[in-house]
Amino acid sequence: MSDPAFFGYGSLVNLGTHAYAAPTLATLTGWRRVWRTTSLRDAAFLSVEPCAQTEIKGIIAHVPGSDWEALDTREAAYKRQDVSHQVDHHAPTAVYQVSPSYLVEDASGPILLSYLDVVVQGYLQVFGTTGVTHFFETTAHWRPVLDDRASPRYPRHRVLSRSERDLGEHHLAAVM
Repeated sequence: MSDPAFFGYGSLVNLGTHAYAAPTLATLTGWRRVWRTTSLRDAAFLSVEPCAQTEIKGIIAHVPGSDWEALDTREAAYKRQDVSHQVDHHAPTAVYQVSPSYLVEDASGPILLSYLDVVVQGYLQVFGTTGVTHFFETTAHWRPVLDDRASPRYPRHRVLSRSERDLGEHHLAAVM
């Protein structure tokens, strides 16, 4: 039996943010990305929710020996959901969705630009410019963005090239 896998749809697509070996491209059907406000911090989390009309591109990586501890710690605000039957992959697969116990109705939490930068860079590196377009088109609940690049609040922030920043800002302007 093969090791279980996770489906990465946000920062986990940026392979510089983790050391899970041999990630492969995958599609998750019946879900979309959404920005969510939680009781845990004043900034938005990227999450997923069921959406019958949407499929999202991301990566699949195996969790050796079913040792979820490190990934569960990294994704502490999230609950693992079994999506094995909705992903084009042959191993048991989970996706991380913000835990309902942390969600709040107030949608005022801004998106950290340092967080969005990591996601955009990952999609660009893994899927090219069409992947970045796909990310923006299949993500809902956009809200104001807090430019924290000078002093990043996102713990796994990355430095982007000028062209990476320009691409992200171009797409962001289209959804705002």
